Amino acid sequence: MTKQARDDKSCGRDEKKARDAKRDYPRISMIEVAKLIKSYGPTGVLRRLDLSAPSGEALVLLGPNGAGKTTLLRILATLTKPDSGSVTIHGIDALKNGELVRQNIGVVMHSPMLYGDLTVHENLQFFARMFGVPEPEPRITELLARIEMDRGAETRVRLLSHGQQKRVALARALLHSPHTLLLDEPESGLDQRARAILEGIISEYRAPGHSVIMTTHHLELGLQVADSVAALARGRVALHEPVANVDVASLQRQFAEPVGAL
Repeated sequence: MTKQARDDKSCGRDEKKARDAKRDYPRISMIEVAKLIKSYGPTGVLRRLDLSAPSGEALVLLGPNGAGKTTLLRILATLTKPDSGSVTIHGIDALKNGELVRQNIGVVMHSPMLYGDLTVHENLQFFARMFGVPEPEPRITELLARIEMDRGAETRVRLLSHGQQKRVALARALLHSPHTLLLDEPESGLDQRARAILEGIISEYRAPGHSVIMTTHHLELGLQVADSVAALARGRVALHEPVANVDVASLQRQFAEPVGAL
């Protein structure tokens, strides 16, 4: 047997083990949202929204602008407080224990949440201290290589392109090895290579003990990387199904229509 054949066989065994582990792992919820309400002035954004995300899966949030996707993600990330309702992440009440929750989540929003006058390396050093990462330099080196920004480590963030800043934001979100990733349109501004890196990271988090919740306006990408789909409309979950059960053509038609059509 050639070395390539042995490697292929080994890779096949590893993939089977991963599938078996995912199948046998209890479908416990990593995130539970119940009766969530959020308004901005007279405008209701989330209206008694219920949602759960199990361990070992990626959930993609779809819906037109104004459906409440980003607001929901900001609440899960403890960046915005709801008016009422409950949010539990890894068994922790996120509304009462935000600091503890933030130790278990990695967040990438529209803004990269980086310091423009610091270099890439300095930003990661700062956030490593914030997250209490022990011996951070090996982790920083690993992530810089992972996002293929090791050559730009000493560049000030404000001099980077939007796509490069998004790569660094991904590294920031991964620094403390969180159990859950919350990603708001993470593909925005990424070139083909960076998008492949993103898809690889999401794939790794579709594993027991981990989870991903992401929003996207790219339906095809969402269905490609996710295990389940939740479509939001009028501040509620209008559809929540495994990707395999989704009628793509129907979803495409609904996805293109105004708020409330789903």
